[in-house]
Amino acid sequence: MKSTWRDRDKDFTKFLVGGETTKRHLVEALFTTKTRQYTPLPGFDVDMDEKEYYQLQQIINCDEVYPNILIGDGETAKNKPYLIDRLGVTHLLNCAEGKKFGFCRTDREFYKDTPLKYLGLPVLDVPHSDISQYFFPAANFIDDAITSGGKAYVHCLMGVSRSATCVLAYLMIKKNMLAVDALKTVREHRDIHPNEGFLEQLATLDNQLRRSRL
Repeated sequence: MKSTWRDRDKDFTKFLVGGETTKRHLVEALFTTKTRQYTPLPGFDVDMDEKEYYQLQQIINCDEVYPNILIGDGETAKNKPYLIDRLGVTHLLNCAEGKKFGFCRTDREFYKDTPLKYLGLPVLDVPHSDISQYFFPAANFIDDAITSGGKAYVHCLMGVSRSATCVLAYLMIKKNMLAVDALKTVREHRDIHPNEGFLEQLATLDNQLRRSRL
């Protein structure tokens, strides 16, 4: 028997054990989870004294926050040799594609001379931006990297809000993590700070996913 719209509406009224996830829960998790003070630059053997390592330390800003998923800033995203040759990145997700202030000017054209798969999202880092419309496309793109044996580099301008939010959505959608657990996982490896509007949208996603899995 096929479900009706009325049946599906009931799914959103199902009781959630432990109550609804709220923005407050995520803010609390954010500020009570400490980021590791020192992590080696991704792509290097810390036991080897490499000149390139010390040079790149000055300009590279990225961290592996989950196996084969890196979050970083827009400047690091421009370093194609580092991403491809040193890290082995196969998929690049730009969560701040655009030409205006606060965006990253790199786009599909910028990477046309590389084998990288590219996805650009034009998200402004302000609380009222609807980043939730990109949760599933972003999760699917990252998942394509992981399931194909590749590696994803996810970035925005600074690598703390838009990119982090998309990686959190991936962990929730594809890895069945609760929002609080996903946030703690990423926060332990990188000092992320999704804005309050994005945290609100992640809380909503969490409640929707939890109900869908009842």
